[in-house]
Amino acid sequence: MEPNPADLHTASPLAEPSHVAAQAEPPRDCQLCPRLADYRAANRVAHPDWFNAPVPGWGDPAAWLCVVGLAPGVTGANRTGRPFTGDHAGLLLYATLAKFGLSQGTFDARADDGLRLDGVFISNAVRCVPPENKPVPAEIHTCRQFLSAQLAALPNLKVVLALGTIAHQSAVKALGGKLPKVPFAHAAVHRLHTGFTLVDSYHCSRYNTNTGRLTAPMFEDAFAAAIAAR
Repeated sequence: MEPNPADLHTASPLAEPSHVAAQAEPPRDCQLCPRLADYRAANRVAHPDWFNAPVPGWGDPAAWLCVVGLAPGVTGANRTGRPFTGDHAGLLLYATLAKFGLSQGTFDARADDGLRLDGVFISNAVRCVPPENKPVPAEIHTCRQFLSAQLAALPNLKVVLALGTIAHQSAVKALGGKLPKVPFAHAAVHRLHTGFTLVDSYHCSRYNTNTGRLTAPMFEDAFAAAIAAR
Protein backbone atom coordinates (compact mmCIF):
# COMPACT_ATOMS: atom_id res chain seq x y z
CA MET A 1 0.00 0.00 0.00
CA GLU A 2 1.26 3.49 -0.82
CA PRO A 3 1.85 5.80 2.16
CA ASN A 4 -0.55 8.68 2.70
CA PRO A 5 1.00 11.74 0.97
CA ALA A 6 -0.43 13.94 3.72
CA ASP A 7 2.00 12.27 6.12
CA LEU A 8 5.10 12.90 4.01
CA HIS A 9 6.38 15.85 6.05
CA THR A 10 6.35 13.90 9.30
CA ALA A 11 7.83 10.62 8.07
CA SER A 12 10.89 9.19 9.83
CA PRO A 13 14.37 9.77 8.37
CA LEU A 14 15.90 7.12 6.15
CA ALA A 15 18.55 6.44 8.78
CA GLU A 16 15.92 5.31 11.27
CA PRO A 17 14.04 2.01 11.02
CA SER A 18 10.54 2.87 9.90
CA HIS A 19 7.77 1.37 7.84
CA VAL A 20 8.06 3.91 5.05
CA ALA A 21 11.83 3.58 4.81
CA ALA A 22 11.54 -0.20 4.67
CA GLN A 23 9.08 0.10 1.81
CA ALA A 24 11.19 2.56 -0.20
CA GLU A 25 13.27 -0.02 -2.04
CA PRO A 26 12.17 -3.12 -3.94
CA PRO A 27 14.06 -6.37 -3.26
CA ARG A 28 17.03 -7.17 -5.48
CA ASP A 29 15.06 -9.94 -7.17
CA CYS A 30 11.78 -8.05 -7.41
CA GLN A 31 9.30 -9.92 -9.62
CA LEU A 32 6.45 -7.40 -9.65
CA CYS A 33 7.02 -6.54 -13.31
CA PRO A 34 7.67 -9.76 -15.27
CA ARG A 35 9.01 -8.02 -18.39
CA LEU A 36 11.52 -6.01 -16.37
CA ALA A 37 12.50 -9.06 -14.30
CA ASP A 38 13.16 -11.05 -17.49
CA TYR A 39 15.24 -8.23 -18.97
CA ARG A 40 17.19 -7.91 -15.74
CA ALA A 41 17.87 -11.66 -15.75
CA ALA A 42 19.10 -11.52 -19.35
CA ASN A 43 21.46 -8.69 -18.46
CA ARG A 44 22.81 -10.68 -15.54
CA VAL A 45 23.71 -13.49 -17.91
CA ALA A 46 25.24 -11.16 -20.49
CA HIS A 47 27.00 -8.90 -17.98
CA PRO A 48 27.46 -10.74 -14.66
CA ASP A 49 29.77 -8.01 -13.32
CA TRP A 50 27.08 -5.29 -13.63
CA PHE A 51 24.69 -4.23 -10.85
CA ASN A 52 21.64 -5.62 -12.72
CA ALA A 53 19.02 -5.00 -10.02
CA PRO A 54 16.47 -2.37 -9.01
CA VAL A 55 18.57 0.76 -8.53
CA PRO A 56 18.04 2.34 -5.11
CA GLY A 57 17.65 6.05 -4.55
CA TRP A 58 20.82 7.84 -3.51
CA GLY A 59 21.85 11.07 -1.86
CA ASP A 60 21.45 13.10 1.32
CA PRO A 61 18.88 11.58 3.72
CA ALA A 62 18.26 15.12 5.00
CA ALA A 63 17.51 16.36 1.48
CA TRP A 64 15.08 19.22 0.86
CA LEU A 65 15.13 18.45 -2.89
CA CYS A 66 14.50 15.14 -4.63
CA VAL A 67 15.35 14.80 -8.31
CA VAL A 68 13.16 12.15 -9.96
CA GLY A 69 14.22 10.62 -13.27
CA LEU A 70 12.57 8.06 -15.51
CA ALA A 71 14.44 4.77 -15.06
CA PRO A 72 18.01 3.40 -14.95
CA GLY A 73 19.93 3.34 -18.22
CA VAL A 74 21.14 -0.08 -19.27
CA THR A 75 24.84 0.91 -19.34
CA GLY A 76 24.40 3.63 -16.73
CA ALA A 77 22.74 3.04 -13.37
CA ASN A 78 21.88 -0.56 -14.26
CA ARG A 79 25.61 -1.13 -14.64
CA THR A 80 26.95 0.98 -11.78
CA GLY A 81 24.12 0.78 -9.24
CA ARG A 82 23.87 4.54 -8.69
CA PRO A 83 21.26 6.83 -10.32
CA PHE A 84 22.49 8.76 -13.37
CA THR A 85 25.97 7.29 -13.10
CA GLY A 86 27.81 5.79 -16.04
CA ASP A 87 25.94 7.16 -19.04
CA HIS A 88 25.42 10.48 -20.81
CA ALA A 89 22.41 11.62 -18.75
CA GLY A 90 24.46 11.96 -15.59
CA LEU A 91 27.01 14.34 -17.10
CA LEU A 92 24.72 17.35 -17.20
CA LEU A 93 22.89 16.45 -14.00
CA TYR A 94 25.97 16.15 -11.81
CA ALA A 95 27.67 19.14 -13.42
CA THR A 96 24.61 21.23 -12.63
CA LEU A 97 24.45 19.98 -9.05
CA ALA A 98 28.08 21.00 -8.62
CA LYS A 99 27.49 24.42 -10.16
CA PHE A 100 24.74 25.15 -7.64
CA GLY A 101 26.79 23.89 -4.69
CA LEU A 102 24.58 20.85 -4.19
CA SER A 103 27.38 18.29 -4.23
CA GLN A 104 30.81 17.77 -2.69
CA GLY A 105 33.70 16.01 -4.37
CA THR A 106 34.26 15.12 -8.00
CA PHE A 107 31.87 13.19 -10.19
CA ASP A 108 33.81 10.46 -12.00
CA ALA A 109 30.87 8.39 -13.31
CA ARG A 110 31.55 5.61 -10.79
CA ALA A 111 29.49 4.63 -7.77
CA ASP A 112 32.69 4.68 -5.69
CA ASP A 113 33.98 8.08 -6.87
CA GLY A 114 33.40 9.60 -3.43
CA LEU A 115 30.86 12.16 -4.62
CA ARG A 116 28.39 13.36 -1.97
CA LEU A 117 25.15 15.25 -2.43
CA ASP A 118 24.24 18.16 -0.16
CA GLY A 119 20.53 18.65 0.39
CA VAL A 120 19.63 16.53 -2.63
CA PHE A 121 18.37 12.99 -3.13
CA ILE A 122 18.03 11.27 -6.53
CA SER A 123 15.50 8.61 -7.44
CA ASN A 124 13.61 7.23 -10.44
CA ALA A 125 9.97 6.67 -11.28
CA VAL A 126 10.88 3.10 -12.29
CA ARG A 127 13.68 1.28 -10.45
CA CYS A 128 14.59 -1.39 -13.02
CA VAL A 129 16.03 -0.78 -16.46
CA PRO A 130 13.34 -1.21 -19.13
CA PRO A 131 13.99 -2.55 -22.64
CA GLU A 132 14.74 0.33 -25.03
CA ASN A 133 14.45 2.72 -22.04
CA LYS A 134 10.65 2.56 -22.33
CA PRO A 135 8.66 1.33 -19.32
CA VAL A 136 5.02 0.49 -20.01
CA PRO A 137 2.18 2.11 -18.01
CA ALA A 138 1.63 -0.94 -15.79
CA GLU A 139 5.30 -0.93 -14.78
CA ILE A 140 5.23 2.78 -13.99
CA HIS A 141 2.12 2.30 -11.87
CA THR A 142 3.50 -0.75 -10.06
CA CYS A 143 6.79 0.94 -9.18
CA ARG A 144 5.15 4.12 -7.91
CA GLN A 145 4.72 2.57 -4.47
CA PHE A 146 8.51 2.70 -4.04
CA LEU A 147 8.75 6.32 -5.16
CA SER A 148 5.95 7.26 -2.76
CA ALA A 149 7.71 5.52 0.11
CA GLN A 150 11.03 7.08 -0.85
CA LEU A 151 9.58 10.58 -0.74
CA ALA A 152 7.87 9.75 2.55
CA ALA A 153 11.22 8.72 4.02
CA LEU A 154 12.77 12.15 3.40
CA PRO A 155 11.71 14.17 6.47
CA ASN A 156 12.94 17.54 5.16
CA LEU A 157 11.60 17.22 1.64
CA LYS A 158 10.11 20.42 0.21
CA VAL A 159 10.70 20.33 -3.54
CA VAL A 160 10.67 17.61 -6.20
CA LEU A 161 12.33 18.22 -9.57
CA ALA A 162 10.83 15.87 -12.16
CA LEU A 163 12.85 15.07 -15.26
CA GLY A 164 10.45 14.39 -18.11
CA THR A 165 6.74 13.71 -18.45
CA ILE A 166 6.68 10.24 -16.90
CA ALA A 167 8.65 11.36 -13.85
CA HIS A 168 6.32 14.37 -13.61
CA GLN A 169 3.20 12.20 -13.66
CA SER A 170 4.58 9.75 -11.09
CA ALA A 171 5.75 12.54 -8.81
CA VAL A 172 2.39 14.33 -8.96
CA LYS A 173 0.58 11.16 -7.95
CA ALA A 174 3.15 10.24 -5.29
CA LEU A 175 2.81 13.71 -3.75
CA GLY A 176 -0.98 13.60 -3.73
CA GLY A 177 -1.58 16.05 -6.57
CA LYS A 178 -4.09 15.88 -9.41
CA LEU A 179 -2.67 15.52 -12.93
CA PRO A 180 -5.25 17.60 -14.82
CA LYS A 181 -4.40 20.54 -12.55
CA VAL A 182 -0.63 20.07 -12.88
CA PRO A 183 0.44 20.07 -16.56
CA PHE A 184 4.04 19.35 -17.48
CA ALA A 185 6.13 22.21 -18.85
CA HIS A 186 9.85 22.85 -18.69
CA ALA A 187 10.82 24.97 -15.65
CA ALA A 188 7.18 25.12 -14.54
CA VAL A 189 6.63 25.47 -10.80
CA HIS A 190 3.61 23.74 -9.26
CA ARG A 191 2.69 24.36 -5.64
CA LEU A 192 0.62 21.37 -4.60
CA HIS A 193 -2.16 21.47 -2.04
CA THR A 194 -0.26 18.84 -0.03
CA GLY A 195 2.43 21.40 0.79
CA PHE A 196 5.11 20.33 -1.67
CA THR A 197 6.43 22.14 -4.71
CA LEU A 198 7.00 20.30 -7.98
CA VAL A 199 9.32 21.74 -10.62
CA ASP A 200 9.55 20.28 -14.12
CA SER A 201 12.44 19.87 -16.52
CA TYR A 202 13.01 18.08 -19.76
CA HIS A 203 15.04 14.95 -19.10
CA CYS A 204 18.81 15.35 -19.42
CA SER A 205 19.05 12.46 -21.88
CA ARG A 206 21.54 12.33 -24.73
CA TYR A 207 18.70 12.71 -27.22
CA ASN A 208 17.36 15.87 -25.59
CA THR A 209 20.77 17.51 -25.21
CA ASN A 210 22.01 16.50 -28.67
CA THR A 211 18.89 17.84 -30.37
CA GLY A 212 18.89 21.07 -28.37
CA ARG A 213 15.55 20.34 -26.74
CA LEU A 214 17.41 20.80 -23.45
CA THR A 215 20.47 23.03 -23.08
CA ALA A 216 22.66 23.54 -20.03
CA PRO A 217 21.19 27.03 -19.38
CA MET A 218 17.66 25.60 -19.63
CA PHE A 219 18.53 22.87 -17.13
CA GLU A 220 20.04 25.46 -14.81
CA ASP A 221 16.82 27.45 -15.05
CA ALA A 222 14.90 24.47 -13.69
CA PHE A 223 17.33 24.07 -10.79
CA ALA A 224 17.21 27.80 -10.08
CA ALA A 225 13.40 27.53 -9.92
CA ALA A 226 13.68 24.60 -7.51
CA ILE A 227 16.06 26.52 -5.26
CA ALA A 228 13.83 29.60 -5.32
CA ALA A 229 10.86 27.42 -4.31
CA ARG A 230 12.64 25.97 -1.29
